[in-house]
Amino acid sequence: MEFADWAPVYEEILADFGFGRAADERARDVLAEYAEPFALSRLDCTGQRVAIAGGAPSLAGEAETAADADVVFAASTAVDVLADAGVSVDLMVTDLDKNPETARRLTESGTPVAAHAHGDNIPAVREHVPTFDAEHVLATTQAEPVDAVYNFGGFTDGDRAAFLADHCGAAELAFPGWDFDDPSVGDQKARKLAWAERLLYWLERRRGDRFAVLDGRRDGLDALP
Repeated sequence: MEFADWAPVYEEILADFGFGRAADERARDVLAEYAEPFALSRLDCTGQRVAIAGGAPSLAGEAETAADADVVFAASTAVDVLADAGVSVDLMVTDLDKNPETARRLTESGTPVAAHAHGDNIPAVREHVPTFDAEHVLATTQAEPVDAVYNFGGFTDGDRAAFLADHCGAAELAFPGWDFDDPSVGDQKARKLAWAERLLYWLERRRGDRFAVLDGRRDGLDALP
């Protein structure tokens, strides 16, 4: 995903939520203070089946899908749920809002963590990222990338994991622990899940793919460019 392709979608997200680009850019620049270049070859998924583990309550019953995959990219608290099921992950994707201690532990053990900066998590970036082992941190932004802060597309932890897996050559994507209609979330999170759904629909069309998690839902989705 080139930023030129992502930028129009990003602008639509900003407009929908009333977010400011400048705030995202400030957060990106704070994260850049702690970021080191990351060798993406460490996440090479060429020809592999990648499980994109989401944080829905269903994940505990779907952990086997992750266990059977070649590679596991997990969003935030999905790492902890999978750990309880005896499933390790190859990458954690997080904006640091729920379980930063898990992210720190993973980096200390050599597992990469994609740490994301956006407009309203600057305090979390300043508090937590310096405690991580920087060698194992992949710094990401939803704004224009700079220096060692990357942008592979995506908005929520889960769909950013999918875009990253696509960038790294994944042949197939599976989606344990996803529920776009999760009744336990608040209004803003529900809106974010709606965007995650649209973004996955965009990604599958860019790939010429069909994600099972979208089966029965495509007719109700607005296509992105």
